[in-house]
Amino acid sequence: MAGQISFEAPRGMRDFYPSDMVWRNKVFDAFRAAGEAAGFQPYDSCVVESYDLLARKAGEEVGEQIYHFFDKSERHIALRPEMTPTLARMVAQKQKELSFPIKWTTIAQCFRYERMTKGRKREHYQWNIDIVGEDSVLAEVEVIGAACDALRRMGLSSADFKVHVSSRRLLGEVLERSGVPAEKHSQVFLALDKRGKMPDSEISAMLADGGLASDLIAKVFEILSLSDIQAVRAYLGEELASSSKALADLAELFSLAEIAGFADCLMFDIGVIRGLSYYTGIVFECFDTKGEFRAVFGGGRYDNLLTTIGGEPTGAVGLGFGDVVVTELLKARLGENAVSSRKGVAVGFMMDEQRSAAVKLASRLRAEGEVVDLSLRAQKPKKFFSRADSSLAAKAVFLGPDDVESGFAKVKDLETREEVRICLT
Repeated sequence: MAGQISFEAPRGMRDFYPSDMVWRNKVFDAFRAAGEAAGFQPYDSCVVESYDLLARKAGEEVGEQIYHFFDKSERHIALRPEMTPTLARMVAQKQKELSFPIKWTTIAQCFRYERMTKGRKREHYQWNIDIVGEDSVLAEVEVIGAACDALRRMGLSSADFKVHVSSRRLLGEVLERSGVPAEKHSQVFLALDKRGKMPDSEISAMLADGGLASDLIAKVFEILSLSDIQAVRAYLGEELASSSKALADLAELFSLAEIAGFADCLMFDIGVIRGLSYYTGIVFECFDTKGEFRAVFGGGRYDNLLTTIGGEPTGAVGLGFGDVVVTELLKARLGENAVSSRKGVAVGFMMDEQRSAAVKLASRLRAEGEVVDLSLRAQKPKKFFSRADSSLAAKAVFLGPDDVESGFAKVKDLETREEVRICLT
């Protein structure tokens, strides 16, 4: 005899009950509104992707991190762990036809088989906004500005979050100035990306295992103490600093953000690395100011990604903004009941003889633009009003024999308890 089926969702996956959907809708509505306000065009794709595409972008170790399998025709495919490789494939496919730069946005469901921690599931939705075909720093400004706008639309302010900004190119220049050879830079990036997730002693061990001498390891940690752009300039020296395009790009980013009105959301942080190797320039990660959660979103410039899958060289900037961490942050800052606002009208009836009148009234109110929750069966008044109150309806109309006979009923405001008459004909 087969065992009893579990009622739990598969480990790391989620069900969304109505009480969960109101939070998801709050987040998704802000994503869509911010993307539309900044001129990003929506797109979408299949949730199943070619395994070869993902392996080419992330290396063969990607097989340990994602759900992949062979279909009935022995094609090696996978559930997408992120949207960027798919975006690159779609752009490369029509690179000759598209008019660049393009500004695209999507909310994609992604799957990644990995150890679960606070703020990380094996399934999540991720808002992606990307600009492809633009080398100007204004692309970074547009992407980061849209993400900050989304957070503000959700009810947060710069007191709740900060976008930590740095540059892979700048960190490379500083490492070279400190004596770390260029061939070791990618390994340093990978090790430093673990900072905050493991003790500095383990990061030091990783750097040592990679062949970095103890004096250079000390230099790496010294670099991480550079707290602002002026400190970086001083470290490089005026000659190197004045010729650094990376420094110039960062200065331009902060200047444009000031003009655009979200500079208060930004801070320089040379420790922001973004471990994925395809990032080439400015990188950024958003964190809550109290340091209670994982990164809210992250992204950067990835000018070489299209060439890795056979496309033509094209500048690009983008970010991924998951729904899990930001929902936890919203509940912590706004309160668990922040989305429990009353709306709509509940319509009920005492006996089957009043059902037709209730259906007619509900249809009329809906045609007038009201959200109406119509009772599906006759109920006693106490039970109807209790259900209407718990469903967070703003108003309620209950029809009894006298109401139908007179042609008038009472609309009760469920917050103030005030009543007004409404005509049923």
